[in-house]
Amino acid sequence: MDEEFRSLMDRLEPEAAGSPYYARLVAAEDPEELARVLVEPRRPLWAREIAAFRLGCAGDRRAFEALVLLLNHRDPERCVSAAHALAVLDDPRTPRAAAALATNALRTAYALHPVRLLTTLRAPESVPALVATLQRLLAPGDPHWRVALACVEGLGSLADEQARPVLTAALPHPRLGTAAAEALGRLPGA
Repeated sequence: MDEEFRSLMDRLEPEAAGSPYYARLVAAEDPEELARVLVEPRRPLWAREIAAFRLGCAGDRRAFEALVLLLNHRDPERCVSAAHALAVLDDPRTPRAAAALATNALRTAYALHPVRLLTTLRAPESVPALVATLQRLLAPGDPHWRVALACVEGLGSLADEQARPVLTAALPHPRLGTAAAEALGRLPGA
């Protein structure tokens, strides 16, 4: 059992409130049993999360939709688990889904983990999505500086020349300036 799954279990056990179904899902070996949980009516969120996480980490693409929904959840811990499973799943739809979540102006408060996932994926969609998100978040008074900081750090990690203009624009920002300077230092020819 890996550390991410152990963390998931520790977090969801109290939510399961002693349900015998919790132990059954944790121990389930049959991917079909886990996949049924994703489509059966009236299954609690904790059960769907366990099933999606386990299927995703096993490379079963039936977990994709459930994991994307969890990546966009208001609970950051659910987002962390979903991002981990999506990175392991390696589904070709993941970068596009993460980019859509990261760039959705109506869901910016929940964009931190999609932004981090884009950095991890290093997909063709990653840099354009991070640039677009960061450009929007540089507006004066925007409250989502943590998401903006994740964009700056991600662009530094990806070290793509396309990021130079937006990283330069982030230099005067009080919470982003240092990270933007470091990110610019990682770009080719810096």
